[in-house]
Formats: sequence, C-alpha cells, structure tokens
Amino acid sequence: MNARGPHTPRRPIRELPDELISQIAAGEVVERPASVVRELVDNALDAGAREVTVKLIAGGIRSVLVEDDGHGLPAAELPLALRRHATSKIESLGDLENVATMGFRGEALAAIASVAEVSIASRCADDTQARRLDARSGEISPAARGVGTSVEVRELFFSTPARRKFLKTEATELAHCVEAVRRHALTRPDVSFAVWHEGKLVQQWRRVADPADADARLNDVLGPDFITDSRPVSLDLGVLRITGRAGTPASARSRADLQYVYVNGRFVRDKLIAHGVRSAYEDVLHGGRQPAYVLFIDIAPDRVDVNVHPTKIEVRFRDSREAHQAVRRAVEVSLAEAIAQITPDVTGAESHLAPTAAGWLGPRGGFDGGTPTGSQVALSLQQAAVLYAREPDAPWASIATPRSDDIGSSSIADIHADDPNTWPLGNAIAQIAGIYVLAENAQGLVIVDMHAAHERVVYERLKASLAASRIDAQPLLIPATFAATAAEIATAEAHADTLHTLGLEMSPLSPTVLAIRSQPAALAGGDAVELARSLLAELAEHEASSVVQRAQHEILSTMACHGAVRANRALSVAEMNALLRDMERTERADQCNHGRPTWRQITRRELDALFWRGR
Repeated sequence: MNARGPHTPRRPIRELPDELISQIAAGEVVERPASVVRELVDNALDAGAREVTVKLIAGGIRSVLVEDDGHGLPAAELPLALRRHATSKIESLGDLENVATMGFRGEALAAIASVAEVSIASRCADDTQARRLDARSGEISPAARGVGTSVEVRELFFSTPARRKFLKTEATELAHCVEAVRRHALTRPDVSFAVWHEGKLVQQWRRVADPADADARLNDVLGPDFITDSRPVSLDLGVLRITGRAGTPASARSRADLQYVYVNGRFVRDKLIAHGVRSAYEDVLHGGRQPAYVLFIDIAPDRVDVNVHPTKIEVRFRDSREAHQAVRRAVEVSLAEAIAQITPDVTGAESHLAPTAAGWLGPRGGFDGGTPTGSQVALSLQQAAVLYAREPDAPWASIATPRSDDIGSSSIADIHADDPNTWPLGNAIAQIAGIYVLAENAQGLVIVDMHAAHERVVYERLKASLAASRIDAQPLLIPATFAATAAEIATAEAHADTLHTLGLEMSPLSPTVLAIRSQPAALAGGDAVELARSLLAELAEHEASSVVQRAQHEILSTMACHGAVRANRALSVAEMNALLRDMERTERADQCNHGRPTWRQITRRELDALFWRGR
C-alpha cells in the first residue's frame, strides 16, 4: 500500500525541535563552503573591517577561517551571535525596510553551527584580551588575537553526511570560495582581501589607495583586459544611480561567467536586471555570446526589498519597470559610440582607441549619438525604398546620385569637400572578392565588410524613422494553429493590442488552441508559430512596452539584413566612400545587427612589421 494511501494513520501536529529548525534553515543558507565564506565576509564588512583574511583547508570542506580587523564583539554578546534571529543590525520593521548592511536576518551563524563545528574569537578595542566561544559546548575561554573577530567553521555537514556527499571536488569548492571573496572585493576597494588554501596564498587584493578610482579595483580583480575591452557606465536619476563598466560586443564570451550586478553594495542575481542588460546588447551580440559587465546600482533602501530569500542574493524593486529601463538605458548609452575616436598618428605609431560618451563626431559633426535629423531620415527612407524594391544594380543610388534638394550626410559633394586624412575610416581605394572594402586612413589600412556595415546603417535608420509606426501585417490565407496553454491564451487575449502593433493577430479556436491570422509582412515565410510562442512568453514575464521595442527591432533587423547590399556586388569608389561616411555617422556601426564586426584597422606599424621595414 502506498505510504500516502487512505489507511495512513494521522500524525499529530508537533513543534519541531530547535536543532531541526536550524538544520532546515541551513539548507537554504548553506549550500557549500562558499556559502559560509559569503556569510562570514558579510559579517566582517558589517563590523567595519579594513582587512579580511580567508583561510581554507580542503577547499573549505574541512575548515573555513575568516579573520577581520573590525570592531569586535563583547564577551557577553558572543553566545547571542549563535542564536537564531539574533542580530545587531535591525530592531524594527522600519529598519527592515531600510536595510543598509550586508547581513540583517540573524540566522546565518546559527544555521552554520547546526551543520558544522563553529568557534568565535573576538576582541573589542577596550578589552584587555580576546575571548573564544565554542558553539558545541558553549564554553567561553581566553584567546590570543588583536581587535577584531575570527570565525572558524570545521567539518562542514559533519552532522548531515547526505548533504556532504553532494559537495564537489576540493578544487571546485575552492574555486567557488575564491569567487565568493572576489564578489566582495569588486564592490569594496577600501578593504584588503586575502585567500589562503592549505597554508598558501591563493589570491590577494590590496586596499586601493584612492577608493574614488573606480577602475583600480576592477583592474586588480578582473584584469587589465576587462578595462580595455569595456566602456564606463554612468546614469544618475536621483533616486537611482548606475555606475560600472560594460564590455564591448566584440569582447563577449561563450559563458556568462563575467557578469556582476550589485544593488547597494550587495551582489545579486536578478532576472529583471539581467534582461535589461541583455536587451541593451540585443542587436550587437553574435549568436549566443554573453556580455561581460560590472554594474553598481545605488538606490534608496526603501525602494528595494532585500528580504526576499535567506541567501540575500535576490532583491525585489518597488518599481521594477523603472529599474529595468534605467539599466537598459545606462548600458545602451555606454555602447552608443559608433566608432571609437582614432587619434591621428603622424609618427607611424600604433593607433589607440579613445571612446567618448557622445559618440564619434565626424569631420562634419554628422553623428551626435542622438536621433538623425529630418534630412537624414528622409535620405534613409529613400534608401529603404530602393533596397526593398530589390534593385540589385543600385544599392546606393540615392547616395551616389542625390537630388539637389537632398541635404543627406553622404553626398558626393560632401565627400570631395573634405580632407580624406580627417576621415576616421579613410578614403576607399579598392574592393576585394566582392565582399570587403579597402580604405586608407591616417593610421594605415581599414578593411570593411560591406554587407555587415550596410546592414547596420539601414537598420539604425529604420529604427529611427519607423519607431513610432506599427509593423505592417500580412493576413494568412490559412490560419496557423498550435496547441496553447491556458496561460498563453490568457496572455494573447490580454495583450491583443500589443500583438497587433507587432503585426500579429491571434485568437483562440478552443480552450487549448490558438490561431494566428496574420504575421509581420517583413517575415513572410517565417515560422509564425515560433514567433508567436516567443512573444507570448516574453509578454507573460516582462513589460509589454519593452517586448514591443525588442520585437520591432528584431523584425527591422531581419528587414535590414535582407535589404543590405549582397556579396559580389561591384561598387564604385564613390559608393564605397558613401558607405564609409554613413558608417561614421551611424550608431554602433562597428557591429552588424548580429554582433559581427564590420571593420578592422591595420596600422602602418603592423604593415611595416609584415615586410620587416625598419629592421
């Protein structure tokens, strides 16, 4: 008979013993040695520590010792530190709604002590000597140490051997412990951190001399390559401020292992923030590549709830849309430079990149990082008409032979009026294999992928000129149907107007079937069911406005890809120069819509090295 069958005797309701309650809580708080390291370092920072040392044995499985030079604990408070829900950080509901410390729940030490052997040694500035508390016996004895606190955790999960079996190898657990300290080090440049393993120094980050130098600690922790391959992020909305660095699309990684988000100094994993960042990269990342970023979000404590989970790694924003849009905007502005400013190289030395927040200001100030002017929009629409008419012989007809009343940014008159030496992407000289444009600038040789570059130019202009319009829909002669869940049908009905804006019309045929009656005209022949499912999933989880914008951009990206000039199309020098000038004025012109690079610079020094010149 099944244990849950009708003849199972009823069990009376009982209070759980304190030890079992603590072990249940430990299951939420303590997952592995790195969890212990995180909680103990949190306490050290709350105690005002300026130096934190973590000493591990067997990857932290046998022993974790965290020492700090904070203000210490009086001997009378040592036993309280190990009691559940005992803390010095909050006293009332008002304090809970304005938490400014790393810890506040008062349960970490009690949970750890229920699954490991714990001892605490501490000394305050006015104490004559330190005192040591053994959690098992409750005995307090004299100890030798300076002002501050040492917490040692031995034999993790000794009392729950089943949990211990789930731990990984010592090397893996050590890596997680180092990562836990790294997360703290990134946000606290005013504190020194050291990690020792089996008596050997594994990692160390010294206190930054000038805490105002935001990049100094990032350089120490993540390396100089991250600083080189990222751009500063800065956005101040008064009640919410975002700083940090966002990696360039070209430096994206195959794994999401270099993504750090902090809310009021606390490392968090938040789907809302992650989606906001991802949406900022949506049309500049190639394939499934992952961006690298470190973001520090400072927000009024009463506008964010940190009491969501015992691990304190999740938060909930009072205005989630505000936070999402702020993060997206901050990262978008960081990535907005179309082409990094190239410093003139009169000596033949290698060029260096010096991006600016406003973007590249071309020889005629064509790109200002904002919305194109009326004349630029008019020209882009003229281009679009040529592109979508599929006239393969005139990809730049509207640029190479503009009307006299056009004030477009790429007219031949403008091309000849400027000094080619001032053009960032140089003067076109040839086309190779019907794919690449070669140009000469002050630094040397520029190589441009003409399809990728033109795709970005068309895409950005379509975004600017068609942002306020709905996407044209194409009715389906035979509606596409698919089995839908109750949640999908409810979402389709609730967001019918939003879907209509995106060119999709859906209606339920039955309680379990949805019918698609129209789809975006630009995606004729595409998988309407797949598009509908993905949009319904996003609408169910995110704000409708952000989904509309993302979907519009994706559809326009497809239109631009189909409309951009194809490979093996012979271009005149004037047409190639027109493309280069447009790139210099186009936002994010250094990546195509799919995140691939559009151009590369080869300096004169690099060319000389190929032929051993100067040796």
